[in-house]
Amino acid sequence: MNITIIGGAGFIGTSLIEKLGETGSKYCVIDKRPVNIPYARIADIRNVSDVQKSVEQTEWVILLAAEHQDNVEPISLYYEVNVNGTRNVLDVMDQKGIKKIIFTSSVAVYGLNKENPSETHPVDPFNHYGKSKWQAEEVLREWYNKDPGNRTLIIIRPTVVFGPGNRGNVYNLLKQIATGKFLMIGSGNNKKSMAYVENIVHFLKYCIDQDITGYQLFNYADKPDLSTRELVAQASISLNKRVAPIKIPYAIGYLGGVFLDLVAKIINKKLPISAVRIKKFCATTRFSADRIASMGYKAPFTLREGLDKTIQSIANGQ
Repeated sequence: MNITIIGGAGFIGTSLIEKLGETGSKYCVIDKRPVNIPYARIADIRNVSDVQKSVEQTEWVILLAAEHQDNVEPISLYYEVNVNGTRNVLDVMDQKGIKKIIFTSSVAVYGLNKENPSETHPVDPFNHYGKSKWQAEEVLREWYNKDPGNRTLIIIRPTVVFGPGNRGNVYNLLKQIATGKFLMIGSGNNKKSMAYVENIVHFLKYCIDQDITGYQLFNYADKPDLSTRELVAQASISLNKRVAPIKIPYAIGYLGGVFLDLVAKIINKKLPISAVRIKKFCATTRFSADRIASMGYKAPFTLREGLDKTIQSIANGQ
């Protein structure tokens, strides 16, 4: 196997496996959950012996495994998986002489409401997910700098990833728009960078096919960035019907999120709406992808094509 995918049962991993299968690439999948595909193994990256048993000689490791939800409990899981898990993977790579790794980090390391940050922008993570991803990056850079002449480290910081079948924030937003249950909180003029899943996995494979070497850091976003209003307009086009959401001021929406947080504590149950999700929804989250564009890389789908495919899948009940 020349590619080992750790965390291959997740959303990006599943799409990547499908892409690699189409091209005849040889790969092995490792995940903490059972995966019904050939060459799959079960391992939790928090357990170094699990990783030792599951990882064999390979050319590339693609590390996708992460705790990434907004409400992971206990909070220590972010660091146990995202930081210590990364350290365990690197230790096993050293034991087995594996020199190349692609790591999916996140634009969450930059924080909210930054002005279109590029890869050289200072980091300012606002939540434990972003903090743990930044710490994992530092662990990876320390590993690379011990033998830079012989190692390859590619860190990709995707913005919010979406696509058919995913149940993440963008999917839920599009589903609410498509089903007429969407509330426009705030002006809707805040723009957001997004990444279509098939484009992300295409870029992962591109890095391997081009045999990119050394230390590389990339933001990934499909352009142009769209505002929430423009997302609603795209949904109208895809659904071939007028979508006119109810609008409420940001302050009222945020207070509603705080109230629901209190309710969630009282009933001891996680709710789909929270203050932090409303804050993220109304924030401007734009990120520069100029570095990838300067390489001459072309994604197979436009952002609007990815949105249309996702909205159509929702409309068809998928």
